Amino acid sequence: DADPLLISMKLGYTKEELEAIPKSANMGLGCGNTRTIAEYKAGEVAVDLGCGGGLDAFIAAPHVLPGGRVIGVDFSHDMLAKARANRKSNVKKYGHCEFRLGEIEHLPIADNTADVIVSNCVVNLSTQKQAVFNEAYRVLKPGGRVAISDMVLFKELPPELKNDLSLICGCMGSAAPIVELRKVMMQAGFESISITEKKGFGEIVKGWAPGKGIEKYCTSAWITATKPLNSAAKGASVASLDTATPGFDRASEGGEGCGPGG
Repeated sequence: DADPLLISMKLGYTKEELEAIPKSANMGLGCGNTRTIAEYKAGEVAVDLGCGGGLDAFIAAPHVLPGGRVIGVDFSHDMLAKARANRKSNVKKYGHCEFRLGEIEHLPIADNTADVIVSNCVVNLSTQKQAVFNEAYRVLKPGGRVAISDMVLFKELPPELKNDLSLICGCMGSAAPIVELRKVMMQAGFESISITEKKGFGEIVKGWAPGKGIEKYCTSAWITATKPLNSAAKGASVASLDTATPGFDRASEGGEGCGPGG
């Protein structure tokens, strides 16, 4: 089997940062290292959409200290159990990380909470991308930003590829065209939207689906945008009511009773 360390290094992670996190957090998945565009700062609240075993959350963790925290969200009980077990393997180092059960279209996070939202090869899987970016906008503080690595289409897929279940599961068949994605983000309210195709990623995409020609249509891109500073409704509070879930460290081992802070 392919070594997750080597796979992730090809996707843009450094050996040093991968070896510094719990080994099982890295499953060799994703399409880019969001740390390289997130511009984390001390004291910030970072949210990871579709956090899986915690790879990007744990990499973000030291960059938001002192005073910051990381919230990972995933809809899979198995992934939540893995992320929470990884957190408990070193609570001293990752005590400011929290993993919540939830859907990226319905985030279990209060308004105006996050300074930065990251996501790694997850948004493409949603059939409700407008809801995803509407929720990201809601959860961000005014002036907050998204820093996403995801698969996009630079050319419309032919029907035989669009309906190929292996490509959909492989994060390619359900990717949005760049023009459509930009419209979705604008509709959500974002500004300073940038969708930049990654150079040289075609060979990686080709290797994910040999012989199908998907690399002629699909690639990975950096997706960044900001929530306007003046986005708060007149008279509305911009203070987040979201704090770390009480008693989180008393949650049962193995992720039983999954739920926000379960």
